[in-house]
Amino acid sequence: MDYQEMLEKAKEKLPETKKATERFEIPTVKGHVQGNKTIISNFNQIVSTLRREQGHLLKFLQRELATPANVDGPRLILGRKIGSSLINEKVKRYTETFVLCKECGKPDTQLKKEDKVLMLKCTACGAKHPIKSRI
Repeated sequence: MDYQEMLEKAKEKLPETKKATERFEIPTVKGHVQGNKTIISNFNQIVSTLRREQGHLLKFLQRELATPANVDGPRLILGRKIGSSLINEKVKRYTETFVLCKECGKPDTQLKKEDKVLMLKCTACGAKHPIKSRI
């Protein structure tokens, strides 16, 4: 057996390497239902991952889920029982609307107000897009 054959045999026995191509993942909600309230325990983590103001995401979730909510330290307390799949769906929608660039898909964006219009400005590719959704 020559060197090349041994090398091929060794390569076959190696486990497959998995590379994470995305550096940004939409965070999933961690929480539980307590009585008639839903408590999201990682709200601050979600806000910092999305790099948006806490109040902005809070307002969006209140409107989309049609429930009162308040922030208690790192947690978000929603005023009714809501399944985590629905909350995750709303966080995903928020991310697609207010965080990810429409051109390059990167999360390196900022919200800027220009002449009463909220704009999403990408710091990666320089694109600007008006946001049609209102909060």
